[in-house]
Amino acid sequence: MDERRWRRHGRGQAQASLLPLRTPTRPSRTTLSNTVSCCYCDYKISALNTSLYHFGRKQAKLLKIWFSIGVGFSLTALLGVTLILVWELGNILHLFHGSSDLSSSLLFGFSPQVYGSRLSVADAGYLLLSTLISVSVHEFGHSIAAASEGIPTEYIAIFLAVLFPGAVVALNYELLEELQPFTALRVYCAGVWHNAVCCAVCALVLFLLPLILSPFYIHGESPMVLDVPSASPLSGYLSPGDAIVSLDGKRIHNDQEWMETTVLIDEQTLQSSNLSKSSEGLATVHQMKGYCVPTSMIEESNEMLFIENQSACPDDLTEFVAVQCFNSSKSDNVNIEDGISQRQRRHCLNAKDVVKLNKCGDGWVTEITKGSSCLCSQEEYCLNPVPLPGSIWVEITFASPYSPECLQLGRNSFPASGASDFSEHKCGGTFVFVGDLISMAHSVRLTAYQPRWGFSFSAHLPNILEKSLMYTFHVSLTLALLNSLPVYFLDGESILEVALCHFTSLSPRKRAKVMRACLLGGTLISTLAFMRIFINFW
Repeated sequence: MDERRWRRHGRGQAQASLLPLRTPTRPSRTTLSNTVSCCYCDYKISALNTSLYHFGRKQAKLLKIWFSIGVGFSLTALLGVTLILVWELGNILHLFHGSSDLSSSLLFGFSPQVYGSRLSVADAGYLLLSTLISVSVHEFGHSIAAASEGIPTEYIAIFLAVLFPGAVVALNYELLEELQPFTALRVYCAGVWHNAVCCAVCALVLFLLPLILSPFYIHGESPMVLDVPSASPLSGYLSPGDAIVSLDGKRIHNDQEWMETTVLIDEQTLQSSNLSKSSEGLATVHQMKGYCVPTSMIEESNEMLFIENQSACPDDLTEFVAVQCFNSSKSDNVNIEDGISQRQRRHCLNAKDVVKLNKCGDGWVTEITKGSSCLCSQEEYCLNPVPLPGSIWVEITFASPYSPECLQLGRNSFPASGASDFSEHKCGGTFVFVGDLISMAHSVRLTAYQPRWGFSFSAHLPNILEKSLMYTFHVSLTLALLNSLPVYFLDGESILEVALCHFTSLSPRKRAKVMRACLLGGTLISTLAFMRIFINFW
């Protein structure tokens, strides 16, 4: 294998740098040997050398301006991450009272959504692809910057170290050594600068994606179901292609609102749990979800319980109790005060019939009752479903826009009128979920995009594009921040050394001492911060 040598910019010194350099003064045309071992393998590419060099020389004037801007950005990033390192050191020594997790995440650009421990096989594929794209953008930046300065590329190597992919560019050693400090900075900073630009491009495309795809997809009307695993509690109720219209009466427009609303309902339920426990079997109107049940339906329930002498509701029925209305003189208050037994106040009803009725109580996410908690008529009672311990009662309204019935009607949009409109045309409906709401919300895969012309594999395309762009954004951000750190074996080491060369008031010996102190401290603090993030994420 060809011998590699590394250097840092300095007079009379041959030390380490991120960029691997070789001694020939012109591109080598010999056959490159690839490396294969149990923990590391690489594949060296030289076919692009001539194209990259010609492009860099042809556009040298514009590229020098472009990479000069990158020098300013990279030095600013180096200063920024250095300040974060100082803050992180203060947190480690308990000198500051700040969020150490936040500073550590900013230091490396880590996101639990991308680097979390619960990565699926598909997410791992996105992460691998985005890593290859990000490191390629990084190394091509170095190569093009060097070409604009007249330095040819020896080869570009794609490697896999253990399970982590990467890339590296090998440049001519002697030519790079002759560069002036600021010129060398353009080459060293090119990788960080290109990763930052890649982040900006990904963010811009993500922002404009609904507009770009608007001729083919409807965005932000209702989240569409892409997949319902068999283990999901919603399996059998929702199918791929269904659109979730509302949750407890609140209109849902995208997958983010779906998660936010489930969290809101879960928090409201926890807050009202103490009131439910202190009500001695009677539900209070505060933070309770009630239904206006006709007297005739309640009488049928009581007759059934009396005939069958049951102490619990059958499996196909749900237990309801009367909601006590403090601002009403309705007859249910009178019955309660008359001392009706707990068994007589309990009613077993069919949930499918009850959800079609008007609502009462103020436990709904939206103000369905419009001010009054006891909106039921004199012939109705406000009944509240009795939740099981650790379970939450929610109504999910959905539509099936790609079902044959809806396609015949030509329904392309979903009104906010609720389940009745969908059930009437057999385009959807409403069902009740009782259980762990957060787990339920995570058990289905949704997208904010709906195809305009039928449900097919094309429905997955926006989700694939969104995830690819999101992962590439985060991985590029991580690479930019990591290579801005003043640590050994990364771009930050070379950038810091060349930047110190501009401080002519320092002697070479003092610059070397400052360099070693910065690198040693930066590497130590970065390692501690990385370990903290690793423990928190996994």
